[in-house]
Amino acid sequence: QVQLVESGGGSVQAGGSLRLSCETSGQFTFSSTCMGWYRQAPGKEREAVAIIAEDGTTKYADSVKGRVIISKDNFKRTLYLQMTSLKPEDTAIYYCGRRGCWDRLRVLDVVDWGRGTQVTVAS
Repeated sequence: QVQLVESGGGSVQAGGSLRLSCETSGQFTFSSTCMGWYRQAPGKEREAVAIIAEDGTTKYADSVKGRVIISKDNFKRTLYLQMTSLKPEDTAIYYCGRRGCWDRLRVLDVVDWGRGTQVTVAS
């Protein structure tokens, strides 16, 4: 069974920073697993924010490019999302996902989801 547990969300002012974490456990080899961060704002569909391949290759949505960094620690089996210069439009629930290893930002590629962590950015 795969478990993904997000943390690090909160409320910040525009221009602020947050670091999200996703601790993983279960019967899978984290170091060879492709992961991603996704978000869902109220009234909107879930969207891909950033993905990371097993070799550390990353890809970002245009809306966050230059403001977020996705990374992972294979020894800790933990995925991270460092977010800076946050904007009110970044307000959403952020989800960690274990995904198939395709080089694309696609929600449907996710096979396992965490429960999410709320990020609220005030103007």
